Amino acid sequence: MTTASPTAAAALPQPLVRRLLAHAVAGGAGTVAIHAPATGQFLVDLPQSSPADLDRAFAVARQAQRDWAEVPVRERVSILRRFHDLVLAEQSAVLDLVQRESGKSRVHAFDEVGDVAVNARYYAARAERLLTPRTPRGVLPLLTRVEVRYRPKGVVAVISPWNYPLALAASDALPALVAGNAVIARPDNQTALWAIDVARRAGLPEGLWQAVLGRGAAIGGEVVARADHVDYTGSTATGRIIARQAGERLIGCSLELGGKNPMLVLADADPRAAARIAVRACFASAGQLCESIERIYVHDAVHDRFVAEFTEATRALTLGSALDYSYEIGSLTFPRQLDTVTAHVGDAVAKGATVLAGGRARPDLGPYFYEPTVLTGVRPGMTAYREETFGPVVSIYRVSSDDEAVEQANDTPYGLNASVCGRDVAHARAVAARVRAGSVNVNEGFLAAWGSVAAPSGGLGDSGTGRRHGPEGLLGYVDTQTIAVQRAVPIAPLPGMSQALWAKTMTAYFGVMKALRQQ
Repeated sequence: MTTASPTAAAALPQPLVRRLLAHAVAGGAGTVAIHAPATGQFLVDLPQSSPADLDRAFAVARQAQRDWAEVPVRERVSILRRFHDLVLAEQSAVLDLVQRESGKSRVHAFDEVGDVAVNARYYAARAERLLTPRTPRGVLPLLTRVEVRYRPKGVVAVISPWNYPLALAASDALPALVAGNAVIARPDNQTALWAIDVARRAGLPEGLWQAVLGRGAAIGGEVVARADHVDYTGSTATGRIIARQAGERLIGCSLELGGKNPMLVLADADPRAAARIAVRACFASAGQLCESIERIYVHDAVHDRFVAEFTEATRALTLGSALDYSYEIGSLTFPRQLDTVTAHVGDAVAKGATVLAGGRARPDLGPYFYEPTVLTGVRPGMTAYREETFGPVVSIYRVSSDDEAVEQANDTPYGLNASVCGRDVAHARAVAARVRAGSVNVNEGFLAAWGSVAAPSGGLGDSGTGRRHGPEGLLGYVDTQTIAVQRAVPIAPLPGMSQALWAKTMTAYFGVMKALRQQ
């Protein structure tokens, strides 16, 4: 592995810190010192929120939301368009911030800018149509007029993780806001505050998008207890807790959770092309990505050539911490991630697995760097076989048929993302349809499905419930209200008509409607 020369991540400028913290309701629970993962250097003392801070934030949000719900959708949309333009125009500032706070490379930080831009553009283009009241057929055509309206949930809690601090904070908040809700964000760092600051400058009224700061263990439950809907991205264990709490309150929740995502390299795949796809799919953001590939099943026919190409490409990756595009892979973000990666690789090797590339920490580069790692010989009984590593580690398995590959890919309680590589696209799509995952990419790792924001994204099984992106990602933030108006005659026997004749008449009507193929 080669390395790029690092650039020190200095403390954040105080004017920027003061501007961003103006959008956080925090300070009642002290401060926490934040350090740059790539260098260990101090960045900022981040104030933490107390229950009293949460009460204040939600009270302001509820008042702001009542007014916001009366604003025409086209005016809300215009703010999304300005937000889109500002994010792209000011991307250099937020890329620096994302890199400093997460340790990821700039190219992977840019993925977050792109994600926010395409989500803002999509919902700006589609929100007005999706939220326009519709008029389905009534029970008695011409006599029954039905209107379905969409009402915002109220105050939506967006609990976003540390690994994609801009994308997962902003891209979930945008559809909630354009649907007429207020948003209380519970992010892990200041990048979400930057997005709120941009939204305010784009014209979003004050109080509609605020942040409360603190670890999930400290305030997560308090946030859920006050919200009208919860959007959470993170671990399956925490997702179960939030689902129970939301269920007890009878509020909705959307949960994108963990994954142990597979890639299937079919017999007709181009080994070199598949290897390039796999490198991006496995090691984006140093593997700290819910959609990241951690298992690769390779057909006998191309196994040896794929492994050679993939191993060589992995070894050639550059590591660094500069605030530029001079390298490909950045740092892990927290000590616990480094500990998990080290433990998984160590356990596998101790039980007979072989390291083909990487396999070691790089403290010479920074406190949490770990080389992109390729393992073979991983078997049941090894931690890395079933548990999500959430780091730059992937295991390769040889298979002899599509059926074997699909069976092993589906042998997991998770079902978030998957990938299938093959020259015959029709065949690869057929194989993809057999894989149990919310998204399956053909000849791509994750960006084809993830970046296609007009289509829903989410998990099956232990990977969660609910969907972001697409119409589903907007309509999940509203309740439907049906208003039905009956005209001329009631839905009841006419004067002088017996109940028996009424039933006979309606039976005949139902038969006619079926014959006419009417709903």
